[in-house]
Parts: sequence; structure tokens; C-alpha cells
Amino acid sequence: METSQLNILYQQIKNGQIGNNADTIRDLTRIALTKDYSLIVAVDSDGGIGSLEGDTIKCDPYQLGRFAMRVPLLELLSCGASPLAAFDLLTIPMKGPGEEIVRGVRDELRQAGLNDDFPLSGSTEDNVPTVMTGIGTTIIGLVHSADFRPGKSQHGDTIVCVGIPKSAPEDIVILDDKELVNQQDILNILQIEGVHEVLPIGSKGIAYEAQEMARTASIEFIPAGKPVINLKKSGGPSTCVIVSCIPRVVKQIRNKVIVPVNIVGTLK
Repeated sequence: METSQLNILYQQIKNGQIGNNADTIRDLTRIALTKDYSLIVAVDSDGGIGSLEGDTIKCDPYQLGRFAMRVPLLELLSCGASPLAAFDLLTIPMKGPGEEIVRGVRDELRQAGLNDDFPLSGSTEDNVPTVMTGIGTTIIGLVHSADFRPGKSQHGDTIVCVGIPKSAPEDIVILDDKELVNQQDILNILQIEGVHEVLPIGSKGIAYEAQEMARTASIEFIPAGKPVINLKKSGGPSTCVIVSCIPRVVKQIRNKVIVPVNIVGTLK
């Protein structure tokens, strides 16, 4: 942005005008800064997952940190935004498991090319004794309106699932699973001409998210007749994504990633 634009933006924030320019698109919050640029905010939370006495699902703290940041990070990257800063909020002390969780958060950011100079801040609970792990994660980014992906799916698009939906406790979800989509997969897919939209799959499953993708673009999702994967199964911590694209680029997507790519439907 030019200096004059930043001065105008500062005055709008100071006068409370910016808050009136916010909306929610699926799991993202978009705050319009100018006609062409917006801030994007993505968040996630995990409770009762970890290595403490009261945790329902036992999980290595480092892996928890990785997966906790993975969800909002993939959502932000998928919408076309560039990350600006990330935050982790722990309900446990920093010493011990907290340190490992934060190390995992930092390593997850590195997987997207965001090295140690990328801003990461947060908070911990160091005063009140706790017996259960809780973490909230937030990442903010900047996007140009021309690069913002939600709503850009088109009539006739093929919908493919990249990766396999998995979720604990039904599945063992681990970082080195070759069936889990990763950040670089998403960045590579977004570079393919003819890819319109990418959407991470969470607890509501592929069918729900595909319908949301279609709704945002004012079209309809038609499931494949005999899908090879369960369209209603939870994707847990964004273990897979769906991609809307013109049919002829499905082969290019398969060539860009090593995880499974399955056609799950079309948009009409």
C-alpha cells in the first residue's frame, strides 16, 4: 500500500469505521481495509487433547502444537491470503508440555515457508494449576480481492478430494502419514491454472463442505455416483482438502502431490 492509503486506513481505524467492514465467509473473518485489500483471520481451538492427567485423548504435545496451528494455517492459505502473524493461547504453563506445543506450532509454520522471523506470539496459564490441555490458535493474513478464492467455483467444475479424511479416536492421526495433505500441496495446487477454489475439510466432512463451496458460488454440488471415500467422515485437523477445478486439470493436480486424489462430485 502507498503511504497515502495507509494514512487513510489509519484514520478509518481511529474513527471506528473499519469494524463496520467485516464479514464472515465460512470459517474466515474478512475485514476490508481498502477497496482492494482485506485482513483475513482464521482461528481454531483444541481441548482435552494432550499429555496431562485430565486429557480425554492422549497426544504428544509437539504433535498437538503442529495440528493446532495446521487448521487455521491451511484455511488461510487456501483462501489465497498471505500470512502476517500467528498466535497460540495455552491454558497450561509454558514449562513442560507447553514448550513442546509451542515448538510444534513454530514447526508447522515452517512447513509453509514461514521461518523463525515470522511473528508468533501467545499466552500461557502460569498461575492456576491445570490438569487438562487447552489451546487456541489464530493466524491473520492479507489478501488482494482478486486473489480471494471463496466463491470462485464455477458451473461444470469437478470436485476432487486431496488427501484422505481422518479423525481421532477412530483413526490414528500422525504427522508423517503419507495420506495427509500438507501446506506445500495447497500452495502448489493454487498455482495451477484452472483451479478455482481450495477448502480444508474439518469435522463436518466432505459433503457438507462441498455444499458450502457450492452455496458460496450460488451453484449446486452433485456427489459422485460411487465415491471411493466417505463423504460424511470427519476430516479432523484438516487432513484433506477439496478442490474445485476445470475437469482437464485433475491430472495436473495428481502430478503435483503424492497424497491420494479422488473425484467426489461436480458443480452444476
